[in-house]
Amino acid sequence: MFKQRLISGIALVAVTVLGLYLGGIVTLLLTAIVALIGYNEILKIFNIEKSSLAVLGYTGTILYYAALFFDLGQWSTSIIILFMIFLLGCYVVRFPKYHMNQVMACFFGFVYVSVMISYIYQLRIAQNGGEFIVLLFLAAWGNDTLAYCTGMLIGKHKMTPKLSPKKSIEGLIGGILGAVILGAAYGIYLKTRIRFNFNPMMMFGIICGIGAAISVIGDLAASAIKRDSKIKDFGTLIPGHGGILDRFDSIILIAPVIYYLTMMISGGTMQ
Repeated sequence: MFKQRLISGIALVAVTVLGLYLGGIVTLLLTAIVALIGYNEILKIFNIEKSSLAVLGYTGTILYYAALFFDLGQWSTSIIILFMIFLLGCYVVRFPKYHMNQVMACFFGFVYVSVMISYIYQLRIAQNGGEFIVLLFLAAWGNDTLAYCTGMLIGKHKMTPKLSPKKSIEGLIGGILGAVILGAAYGIYLKTRIRFNFNPMMMFGIICGIGAAISVIGDLAASAIKRDSKIKDFGTLIPGHGGILDRFDSIILIAPVIYYLTMMISGGTMQ
């Protein structure tokens, strides 16, 4: 089991790094595929992954990413609104085939997965996105790893015993502080390669700290969804790890946060 988990984990990281390194359409396709699979995992919980609602959701996701690729970002909000209109139209026309919770899950999944994950691509294609995208994974996966290590070593006080019994307050603090240190160290490294008009050590540390704190919410929210739905994992795509959402749950919420924070500090400040 450990060997299987290790191999699939390495493969996942390798594909992710390669896709983000190449950028452009490769990153778009990778992000869109992850979004579609993750969206499908949400829909499966409500047994609508092959329904008319799902077809609308998949189509809306593809159109949303197409708009991003062709730099039609101004249409993204329109696509979300149109998706809601068509979704409710399907609900009305096919009534009483679908229940309201299924319609709400379809819209929630579209925003929660398809829209939120798209910010990985938007961050990558931004100016200096190749450097900034690293902050996303330092905040999410760095926090996960360091929180686990801290919790194993000194964790005594349970953070959310009913939701995630293994997580501790010590692990929470250790993960966030660890992410801050990783972000600061990354800022020091980049300062030797790129000239900034702000302090990268301080700003990247703050960004990673904020991202780490929000990633905890993303992780716990995903756990709550699984517990409410009485499932262990979102899927079985990644051997030993579960589904796409089991690996990207902490990244979903922080992708737009990291995007807007980096865009806010980088406007005209990098040369």
